[in-house]
Amino acid sequence: MSASGGSKAILAAMGANLGIALVKFLAFLFSGSSSMLAESVHSLADTANQILLLVGGRRAKKKADAEHPFGYGRARYLYAFVVSIILFTIGGVFSIYEGIEKLQHPHPLENAWLPLLVLAIAIVLEGFSLRTAIVESRPFKGTGTWVQFVRRAKAPELPVVLLEDTAALTGLVFAGLGVGLTALTGNGVFDAIGTLLIGLLLVVVAIILGIETKSLLIGEGANPEDVTRIRDAFNAHPQVEALIHMKTLYLGPDELLVAAKVALPRATRLPEIASAINTIESDIREAVPQARTIYIEPDIYIPSAADAPSTDRIIIKSAD
Repeated sequence: MSASGGSKAILAAMGANLGIALVKFLAFLFSGSSSMLAESVHSLADTANQILLLVGGRRAKKKADAEHPFGYGRARYLYAFVVSIILFTIGGVFSIYEGIEKLQHPHPLENAWLPLLVLAIAIVLEGFSLRTAIVESRPFKGTGTWVQFVRRAKAPELPVVLLEDTAALTGLVFAGLGVGLTALTGNGVFDAIGTLLIGLLLVVVAIILGIETKSLLIGEGANPEDVTRIRDAFNAHPQVEALIHMKTLYLGPDELLVAAKVALPRATRLPEIASAINTIESDIREAVPQARTIYIEPDIYIPSAADAPSTDRIIIKSAD
């Protein structure tokens, strides 16, 4: 995924959510619907989420320095984690609290047509935002499912926006049902139930995003397809006798660290070693452009040592 981190999708979602939040809050003031209040807080939280994602993207572009020699790429993971946990949870907890309060003190709605109209408009706008996120994500999704994309994506912005917009549309349906049933029956309990469902939805989304971004913060390696491409790049070089072991780590969404120990022929001269390493690095970067930081340690193939059990070693080929 590019360094932009799906900025078009983020900006589309931010604009839609800010406008929707203001309109929803006005609908709450005129109708007294707790579902509309929960939805306005939800949209306001989503707007703050997009701002944080943009800030994280800007911070990640800072150049490496002595304190952070591998750069600031993981800032995008940090800000996504803040989005997924704090803001979503705050929105969810507030909605649950508001729903419980309205269950204890239900009341009929005033001007029920207004929140229903706002919800209909919001569904259209959120649908446009979700469509933009899907279009932006499709080139990076590949042949996998959307669930696999959310779980495996190394850039956090698009998965966050996708889940946000999906949760927003689902929350609008809950709010519409709550307001509609309250308007039909005059029983404010339905509005309170809609508010509770919105809160529970936000908490569930927070947990999902928290789990995924936590994994990125701890440090994830390359996916199996990229590992195979990197391994093939080593294997293709005629002087490589074996790949003794290899480790990969994403330093940020756009930068993959590759560290490997390779076996070269015993009689290889130093200039030949340097040339071989340069060629391998070039081949790896061509196969996996995100592999920007590469460390290769030349070694001698010793079967007794190389054949010892190891969870991170991948033998490519034996010496002839």
